[in-house]
Amino acid sequence: MIIFGAAILLGFVVVPLLIWVVGNRILGPYTHGSNLHAGPMALLGDYYEGLSKGWLSYWIVALGPLVIIVVARAAWELIVPRRGGGSTAPPPAAKSSPPPNKSNQRQARIEPFVAKDRL
Repeated sequence: MIIFGAAILLGFVVVPLLIWVVGNRILGPYTHGSNLHAGPMALLGDYYEGLSKGWLSYWIVALGPLVIIVVARAAWELIVPRRGGGSTAPPPAAKSSPPPNKSNQRQARIEPFVAKDRL
Protein backbone atom coordinates (compact mmCIF):
# COMPACT_ATOMS: atom_id res chain seq x y z
CA MET A 1 0.00 0.00 0.00
CA ILE A 2 2.93 2.31 0.65
CA ILE A 3 4.27 1.69 -2.86
CA PHE A 4 0.80 2.38 -4.29
CA GLY A 5 0.58 5.69 -2.39
CA ALA A 6 4.08 6.71 -3.43
CA ALA A 7 3.31 5.94 -7.09
CA ILE A 8 0.10 7.98 -6.96
CA LEU A 9 1.93 10.89 -5.29
CA LEU A 10 4.61 10.73 -7.98
CA GLY A 11 2.04 10.76 -10.76
CA PHE A 12 -0.13 13.52 -9.36
CA VAL A 13 2.55 15.90 -8.03
CA VAL A 14 6.19 15.06 -8.76
CA VAL A 15 6.04 14.06 -12.44
CA PRO A 16 4.09 17.20 -13.49
CA LEU A 17 6.59 19.37 -11.62
CA LEU A 18 9.47 17.56 -13.32
CA ILE A 19 7.74 18.11 -16.66
CA TRP A 20 7.57 21.82 -15.82
CA VAL A 21 11.28 21.94 -14.89
CA VAL A 22 12.41 20.19 -18.08
CA GLY A 23 10.01 22.19 -20.25
CA ASN A 24 11.10 25.45 -18.62
CA ARG A 25 14.76 24.68 -19.33
CA ILE A 26 14.33 23.38 -22.89
CA LEU A 27 11.26 25.16 -24.28
CA GLY A 28 11.30 28.35 -22.23
CA PRO A 29 8.90 29.74 -19.61
CA TYR A 30 5.43 28.26 -19.20
CA THR A 31 2.71 30.66 -20.35
CA HIS A 32 -0.75 30.65 -18.86
CA GLY A 33 -3.19 32.88 -20.72
CA SER A 34 -1.83 36.42 -20.71
CA ASN A 35 0.76 35.59 -18.05
CA LEU A 36 3.96 34.95 -20.00
CA HIS A 37 5.96 33.74 -16.99
CA ALA A 38 3.56 31.46 -15.12
CA GLY A 39 5.18 29.17 -12.60
CA PRO A 40 4.82 25.52 -11.68
CA MET A 41 1.61 26.08 -9.72
CA ALA A 42 -0.11 27.38 -12.86
CA LEU A 43 0.94 24.20 -14.64
CA LEU A 44 -0.37 22.08 -11.76
CA GLY A 45 -3.68 23.96 -11.93
CA ASP A 46 -3.95 23.27 -15.65
CA TYR A 47 -2.90 19.65 -15.03
CA TYR A 48 -5.62 19.06 -12.44
CA GLU A 49 -8.15 20.74 -14.73
CA GLY A 50 -7.16 18.34 -17.52
CA LEU A 51 -7.53 15.41 -15.12
CA SER A 52 -10.99 16.61 -14.09
CA LYS A 53 -12.04 16.80 -17.74
CA GLY A 54 -10.84 13.23 -18.28
CA TRP A 55 -8.22 13.95 -20.94
CA LEU A 56 -6.28 10.76 -21.67
CA SER A 57 -2.81 12.30 -21.87
CA TYR A 58 -3.13 13.76 -18.37
CA TRP A 59 -4.28 10.41 -16.95
CA ILE A 60 -1.35 8.65 -18.64
CA VAL A 61 1.01 11.02 -16.83
CA ALA A 62 -0.87 10.56 -13.54
CA LEU A 63 -1.01 6.76 -13.62
CA GLY A 64 2.30 6.22 -15.43
CA PRO A 65 4.44 5.60 -12.32
CA LEU A 66 1.87 3.15 -10.95
CA VAL A 67 1.71 1.24 -14.24
CA ILE A 68 5.51 1.08 -14.45
CA ILE A 69 5.75 -0.29 -10.89
CA VAL A 70 3.01 -2.89 -11.46
CA VAL A 71 4.57 -4.08 -14.74
CA ALA A 72 8.06 -4.22 -13.19
CA ARG A 73 6.80 -6.22 -10.19
CA ALA A 74 4.87 -8.63 -12.43
CA ALA A 75 7.93 -9.14 -14.63
CA TRP A 76 10.08 -9.72 -11.54
CA GLU A 77 7.66 -12.36 -10.23
CA LEU A 78 7.70 -14.14 -13.59
CA ILE A 79 11.49 -14.03 -13.97
CA VAL A 80 12.67 -14.71 -10.41
CA PRO A 81 10.96 -17.58 -8.59
CA ARG A 82 10.14 -17.17 -4.92
CA ARG A 83 12.34 -18.89 -2.38
CA GLY A 84 10.77 -21.13 0.24
CA GLY A 85 7.05 -21.20 0.81
CA GLY A 86 6.39 -20.97 -2.93
CA SER A 87 5.83 -24.69 -3.36
CA THR A 88 2.31 -25.82 -4.12
CA ALA A 89 3.07 -29.48 -3.44
CA PRO A 90 1.15 -31.00 -0.52
CA PRO A 91 3.14 -31.68 2.64
CA PRO A 92 4.46 -35.24 3.04
CA ALA A 93 2.33 -37.65 5.02
CA ALA A 94 3.30 -37.99 8.67
CA LYS A 95 4.97 -41.28 9.57
CA SER A 96 4.40 -43.06 12.83
CA SER A 97 8.11 -43.27 13.61
CA PRO A 98 11.25 -42.15 11.78
CA PRO A 99 13.42 -44.87 10.24
CA PRO A 100 16.37 -45.97 12.37
CA ASN A 101 19.60 -44.11 11.66
CA LYS A 102 22.26 -46.54 10.56
CA SER A 103 25.64 -45.30 11.66
CA ASN A 104 27.55 -47.28 9.03
CA GLN A 105 25.76 -45.52 6.14
CA ARG A 106 26.71 -42.01 5.15
CA GLN A 107 24.02 -39.58 4.14
CA ALA A 108 24.32 -38.05 0.70
CA ARG A 109 26.22 -34.79 0.72
CA ILE A 110 24.41 -31.72 -0.54
CA GLU A 111 26.75 -29.74 -2.75
CA PRO A 112 26.53 -25.93 -2.63
CA PHE A 113 26.03 -24.11 -5.91
CA VAL A 114 25.65 -20.59 -7.24
CA ALA A 115 22.94 -20.12 -9.81
CA LYS A 116 24.21 -18.43 -12.95
CA ASP A 117 21.23 -16.10 -13.10
CA ARG A 118 21.98 -14.74 -9.58
CA LEU A 119 25.50 -13.48 -10.34
